[in-house]
Amino acid sequence: MQIWRVNVGQRNLTREPAPESWSRLGGRGLSARILLDEVDPSCDPLGAGNKLIFAPGLLVGHMLSSCDRISIGGKSPLTGGIKEANAGGTTGLQMAYLGIRALIIEDIPAEPGFWVLHLSKQGARFEQTFRACPEPAEGVSEDPKGLIGLGVYETASKLLEKYGQKVAIALIGPGGEMKLSAAGIQNLDKDKVPSRIAARGGLGAVMGSKGLKAVVFDAAGCPKPPIANPEAYREAQKVYNKALLDHPQTHTYRDYGTAAMVQMCQTFGSLPTRNFSAGQFEGADAISGEHLRELLLGRGGVSNPTHACMPGCTIRCSNVFGGEDGKVIVSPLEYESIGLMGSNLGIDSLDAIARLNWQVNDLGLDSIEVGAALGVAAEAGQMGWGDAARALELLDEIRRNTPLGRVLANGAVSTGKHFGIQRVPAVKGQAMSAYEPRAIKGTGVTYATSPQGADHTAGLTIRARINHLDPKGQADVSRTAQINMAGYDSLGACLFAGFGFAVASVETIASLLNARYGWNVGTDILQALGKETLKLEREFNRRAGFTAKDDRLPEWMTREPLPPHNAVFDVAEEDLDGVFDW
Repeated sequence: MQIWRVNVGQRNLTREPAPESWSRLGGRGLSARILLDEVDPSCDPLGAGNKLIFAPGLLVGHMLSSCDRISIGGKSPLTGGIKEANAGGTTGLQMAYLGIRALIIEDIPAEPGFWVLHLSKQGARFEQTFRACPEPAEGVSEDPKGLIGLGVYETASKLLEKYGQKVAIALIGPGGEMKLSAAGIQNLDKDKVPSRIAARGGLGAVMGSKGLKAVVFDAAGCPKPPIANPEAYREAQKVYNKALLDHPQTHTYRDYGTAAMVQMCQTFGSLPTRNFSAGQFEGADAISGEHLRELLLGRGGVSNPTHACMPGCTIRCSNVFGGEDGKVIVSPLEYESIGLMGSNLGIDSLDAIARLNWQVNDLGLDSIEVGAALGVAAEAGQMGWGDAARALELLDEIRRNTPLGRVLANGAVSTGKHFGIQRVPAVKGQAMSAYEPRAIKGTGVTYATSPQGADHTAGLTIRARINHLDPKGQADVSRTAQINMAGYDSLGACLFAGFGFAVASVETIASLLNARYGWNVGTDILQALGKETLKLEREFNRRAGFTAKDDRLPEWMTREPLPPHNAVFDVAEEDLDGVFDW
């Protein structure tokens, strides 16, 4: 496995062995190590000093269920600190076949423009792209290289037509081209749909600053990564697969997907409603996972409540949301989008939420950040609660690159500042996910203290066996969750892979790594990876100027009661400051 470096200023590729200090890291942990070693934390996130890093996790490459995720890292234009966003799909798998431990994209282009970077075993090839012609003159065919300004769906289709159906692609939409802080990086799912987004933190804007519209990973002619001890690997894989398939949550997520969280959050009073002003939504039944499944089964055709985002996944928690006309509206429709662009906006129609979701996806933006920004805009009177048509008009403002559109697509904090709104649900500049932290206080601790900003994937605690409204003990619960998730992100494992690892013997992760690489790591490897990753990330942020004052929820959440439990966020500051004391 090698480190591939691409300099977009010189448009060249160099390949080198991984340094010893990088050799046993992957995914989020490797991204953090590289950023701390090579990037000045005070740099301009959209300048030449920042680097964009693609790093498959340590278990990526053998279609182990839910364990082929890609981590993408850089300094965030949204938070000003370290950022890792991960996604399913096929990018990590193709990188592993190419033998890439990490792809480091450096510098900025010497001249304006956008390029497609094609990577294969032959090396790197840059192909310039041009602005798409929206209405070609009669008798004149559109330039097939015309990708600038196109949404991710049309862009992906054109790239697959050019490079073939077997490649993986990471690409940006207009949001990334415009360097908007809510821009993410889309990746193809197993069906070649650019639906798996490394969404959070504005890394799509970083990719746009590097002048890259897309990176094509073409592993044609490349073998699978070697396994040091195939027999031991198969035995460990068997234990993991059985544990994963036997876990009851596997079946729940297969049937209802992440939308199953709607009713769970409604029960806890943690479903963000009307810009985080309440924790329960009167229209929750209409946007629930149960209703989503019933709706899709009734529509049939292209609609499917069960879908795998990556090859080999046995959970299949994704879905294909089709309309009454039998055509796909969006795939997938996930809980975070339902929460932030549904209940958070007072919208109780899954069809309306799905159409909003498609537009945000096509723009290449984070539905969490944009949904939160729309909630703040609604509080400012820019749209009425429940007005999906107006929400679509505001998304069109983004597509047209109007001043209002740029305000919205630069995130919830940007929108709050522009309109003078205090109730902005964000930490370190990043919008909160769809778990209200006053009602799920352990997740509130994660939002406050994670180096990543307000991100549920950094340490969700809703399944912890604890009174979520009691401030005591929440820091301990968050600490455990943050360590484990940083470890899983370094393995390339989906959050739901944890169901299998939790049930299987404690040796399973170590057994897989030892068999894969010929190592001799211990059973504490998940926690070791997690702690090392968090240590690196916190040090980067410290050098970037972050202090304990940044590890706090918004002040209004500590005094404004959240219905129905009238809870405030009251975890003691000394508990927040002690989260990383281990």
